[in-house]
Amino acid sequence: MSADNLGFLLIGVIAVMAGATIVLMLVRSELAQASGVSPTRGGGRLFLAAALGMGIVAFTVKLTTFTLMATLPQQVINPLMVERHFTEIVPADWTKMPGPPQKDAIYQWQALPQAAPAPADNPTTIEKVELGKRLFFDPNLSLTRDVSCASCHDVVGGTGVDGRRTSKGIRGQMGGRNAPTVWNAAFQAVLFWDGRAASLEDQAMGPPLNPIEMGMPSGEAVAQRVRENAGYREPFDLAFGKGTPITFERIAQAIAAYERTLITPDAPYDRFVRGDRSALTPAQLRGMALFQSTGCIACHSGANFSGASFVDLTAGDPPSGVANDNGRFRMFPGNDTPYVQRYKLTADKGAAGAGSDRGIWRIPSLRNVALTGPWLHNGSVDKLEEVVRIMAASQLGASINGEPHLGRAVFWSPDERSVSRVDRPVLSEADVQDLVAFLKALSSARLAQKLAAQ
Repeated sequence: MSADNLGFLLIGVIAVMAGATIVLMLVRSELAQASGVSPTRGGGRLFLAAALGMGIVAFTVKLTTFTLMATLPQQVINPLMVERHFTEIVPADWTKMPGPPQKDAIYQWQALPQAAPAPADNPTTIEKVELGKRLFFDPNLSLTRDVSCASCHDVVGGTGVDGRRTSKGIRGQMGGRNAPTVWNAAFQAVLFWDGRAASLEDQAMGPPLNPIEMGMPSGEAVAQRVRENAGYREPFDLAFGKGTPITFERIAQAIAAYERTLITPDAPYDRFVRGDRSALTPAQLRGMALFQSTGCIACHSGANFSGASFVDLTAGDPPSGVANDNGRFRMFPGNDTPYVQRYKLTADKGAAGAGSDRGIWRIPSLRNVALTGPWLHNGSVDKLEEVVRIMAASQLGASINGEPHLGRAVFWSPDERSVSRVDRPVLSEADVQDLVAFLKALSSARLAQKLAAQ
């Protein structure tokens, strides 16, 4: 209990004692004699004191209630928290707990900007982008000279992924995770499923050195492959300056510059937010409302629909490049559901520490999500409707189409010393279809048209 609460409690106790003393003195000296109660019969005096002191009794009850409320959260609520795993694995930070948005908060829907932010030490130029595109498609950057960045991130076909459950590397080896789309990766503040890369430049240096993916023994070996090709000398001079050495770091910078051009600000959702009220269908509008009211925006927020994004449009356009402060990682799955075993969701723990029974993952973007199946970190789900059910149940505790309700969640904020009890969502199958319709509205019109023509 805080010092302020203790002070209030002490004053209350003193007031009760003083009031009770005054009442007893009045009863003994005045009222008992006037009502004919014998001085030797304490029961009568006590009855009169209780009758006269009902106000003091009521105040005492209120004081007791206050004492219980002041101590109850630490003694009772914490051990019974529904989100017990969050306090065990993730630091006790209110902003990292997923849940429905605050009712008093106004959520601002944002369109994707027309350009991606670039770091000061790697400004985007036409020459650098052209070089990066060539490197992105070059299989010679792999040990067996048959795997390129584009092998797992198909930007020609439109999806930015390879369509496999897990990606295929050199010598037919299969990786352990589903390939994230490269589209709009430029807006992510951390890369890879476990968020281990802090920039596109860092991410670009990962796959060439991964023994399963591209298998090169070192960054110097990658640079030597590029140096062997005389056709790269002039593009490097144009991109970085004449005579600049070809290094692994500059190779990564060029690839990152190209990837910053792979953005899709042309989804129906973007047209709607920019003013075209006919851009969304009635089902998509219903899904958009559900996306907010159900609590999906607690994780998938902002213009890139990811709390792990750089974009902050409140500072104006073009984007400021300030990292989103909603929290970049979430525990998944957050609740025990039948989906956990069905899709082996906890076999890989991501960024979680040793001994964890759940995974910790970077919040992925939902941009173009309808085009990038199969879904989830292990590529185990083939239907977008099923992904919606999984996320609603696992992360929001929702019941769907008559499934048993997971009840209410109790959130305790140690910093604000406040408790919120949240009713978990109840979704019908029609709601699921509306949410899927809205997710499809996040697909680039250009990419969707390209895929439809294939």
